[in-house]
Amino acid sequence: MPAKITSHAPILFASDLAKTIAYFVDRVGFTVGGVWGEPPDFAILVRDGAHLMLSQAPEGHAIVPHWRVKDKLWNAYFWVDDARAMYDELRARGAHIDYELGEQPYGVLEFGIQDLDDQDIAFGEVLGKG
Repeated sequence: MPAKITSHAPILFASDLAKTIAYFVDRVGFTVGGVWGEPPDFAILVRDGAHLMLSQAPEGHAIVPHWRVKDKLWNAYFWVDDARAMYDELRARGAHIDYELGEQPYGVLEFGIQDLDDQDIAFGEVLGKG
């Protein structure tokens, strides 16, 4: 039997790792799984079994969000079981909502946030299942 992929994690650069960790913990509801380096330069955050890795960008490095390269392209995408509840929670937590909750032509109820480096992170719920 072939090996199975058991999980995955998007990786985002951060211009200020400590502030970015705080944003994802306070505004998006992740918990810190671990922080490494001296000074810290890498972190793994966890929420509901999903992982997000953050890497301190080298000094002077310009972080270019994907949407600046191609319109409406995310840096990370998380599938959720209730997009409306997630949207309401993140709005109440003060996350920077990039685009409002709405049904997409590809059958997903979706919204997006931006992190401190303008990278887009989307949350989507597949519609019409069951």
